[in-house]
Amino acid sequence: MQIFEYGQKEIDYLKRRDKKLGIAIDKIGMIEREITPDPFTALVSSVVSQQISSKAAETVWNRLYTQLGAISPERIIQADLSEIQSCGMSLRKAGYIKGIGEAAISGTVDFYTLHTLSDEEIITKVSALHGVGVWTVEMLLIFSFCRPDVVSYKDLAICRGMMNLYGIKELSKEKFERYRKRYSPFGTVASLYLWALSVL
Repeated sequence: MQIFEYGQKEIDYLKRRDKKLGIAIDKIGMIEREITPDPFTALVSSVVSQQISSKAAETVWNRLYTQLGAISPERIIQADLSEIQSCGMSLRKAGYIKGIGEAAISGTVDFYTLHTLSDEEIITKVSALHGVGVWTVEMLLIFSFCRPDVVSYKDLAICRGMMNLYGIKELSKEKFERYRKRYSPFGTVASLYLWALSVL
């Protein structure tokens, strides 16, 4: 299993920048989050996971893997929509997955060179695909590309974690941005802790 790697440098910086986050970091300790280095696999997995529980997503993903033999653009292109749908997802979601496969094959999105682009360029390019929103691409930036400075305003758990951390009832975009800038350039590590704080 590969995990998102960070260390003392990021922790020391965040503790210096934000006392409350520092206390939370000490209490929680190091966090291990699994990553999926292949961006194509990671993106298909994200679409599978949309709007369902992680347990349900795992079941659907395992069925899809068994059905196709591998999660690759070629296998997805060859499969019928009904085959993909039969793994336990809506026809619309199956269509999104086919669309990702087609984008990879046609070169509309070159998954092999995506890592050379900036965060913003990746968000623009990949969120142009049907069924792929900004949040999904931000998760790709974290859990596939291991980009260091991603804090997603569209992630409800991150926002909830912030509200729990600072003891606030509402989180405006402006307030969110103020905190996000405080964590930069190690926003992703802050995100890992905000997720942990969201369930308090």
